Amino acid sequence: MIIRARIVVTMDGAPIENGAVAVSGNQIADVGRFDDIKTRNAGNTVDLGEQVLLPGLINAHCHLDYTCLRGKIPPKKSFTDWIRVINTEKSELSPKDYVASINDGFEEAKRFGTSAIANLTGFPELIPRVQPPIRTSWFAELIDIRAPERANELVDAAIESLRSLECADMSALSKRRHVAALQTQHWGLAPHALFTASSNLFRRCEEIAQQEHILLTTHLAESREEMETFRDASGPLYEFMQSIGRPMDDCGSKTPLEDFLDLIGSGGSPNRRRTIEVNRPYPFWIVAHLNELTERDFELLERSNSKFHIVHCPQSHNYFGHSPFAFARLRSLAFNICLGTDSLASNESLSLFAEMRAFQKNFPRLSPEEILQMVTVNPACALRQENALGQIRPGFGADLIAVPCSGSTDIFEQIIACDAPVSWSMVNGNM
Repeated sequence: MIIRARIVVTMDGAPIENGAVAVSGNQIADVGRFDDIKTRNAGNTVDLGEQVLLPGLINAHCHLDYTCLRGKIPPKKSFTDWIRVINTEKSELSPKDYVASINDGFEEAKRFGTSAIANLTGFPELIPRVQPPIRTSWFAELIDIRAPERANELVDAAIESLRSLECADMSALSKRRHVAALQTQHWGLAPHALFTASSNLFRRCEEIAQQEHILLTTHLAESREEMETFRDASGPLYEFMQSIGRPMDDCGSKTPLEDFLDLIGSGGSPNRRRTIEVNRPYPFWIVAHLNELTERDFELLERSNSKFHIVHCPQSHNYFGHSPFAFARLRSLAFNICLGTDSLASNESLSLFAEMRAFQKNFPRLSPEEILQMVTVNPACALRQENALGQIRPGFGADLIAVPCSGSTDIFEQIIACDAPVSWSMVNGNM
């Protein structure tokens, strides 16, 4: 088919007035001015009228497990208090509740233009019970705080559940059904954080990443209390973790970032720079937050051979009142920075448009086009989909959304201002 819109924003060049995209199966076949596309391509035309057509948005960090917790946890005085409350809320949820929560989250994300998502779940065994309507990178969230000696067992059990995604793809292929939906789900591992996952767990995840060529993600340097825990061996989080039996001998000398860099820089870490076909760093890690950094941390980042992707979650950041995110300094060090929503236990919506507006409020000097890159091009790179998603280009996946176009202001500003569900969407060639 041919999809025509007043403006097509490709994220691969200047916006195209009276533009169109030709879609064949689940891929983009052609893009350009409507008259040219109609001349070069056959097929029915879908005219979106006064809309701007752009790539589907990509959420680089989310916890759909907790969609059902929207509005249930008012902001707390401390990050540790929030942990206590969410643990209480989670204790009352059944597997059925989690499945419903995940499904509701997927539907909301899709309504607001998300076509691909990096979703961390604490229950990988529930994945076969979920049918995502959008592309999904599933990350099994792993915590071994009470049994670090069982790290390998924990990882192996998660992988067994995650491999059901591969089996589902093979089953669909063998039956020749839903072929267009293949390659829409991927898996990775997520040791939760330094204070909840042991060094053994981090190392085991890196071993698996090297063997299976999967991605890893974690929460790092999120709160002031995390900094106090590792650097000073003090504070509410330190006391809480100590009270539940976590060994605290790794606290009192290093910042969270120092500790993390030591972990990923040892044992033949797959995160070390090495040359591959495209001659660029090959990072396995997607790091969420990175709010608490010292001057020494920045010096380490500047000298480090380890590069990772970074996800900032503006609305969750505001909810917790974290220290200002050091966007400019991290960007100057050539880190790939993306946006995510985090969970509805610390946010009020799963709209990436709302995240872009919140980010713009804190960083008004960054152009709207560059902000849009943080939910398209940048997360596509983080998820190793830079040659398939995040742009409207021939051969890329047919993930497209449309939002109203007034023509009165900058087109990228209009996109970020969208505060309602998208008017039209296509994911993997399906409307």
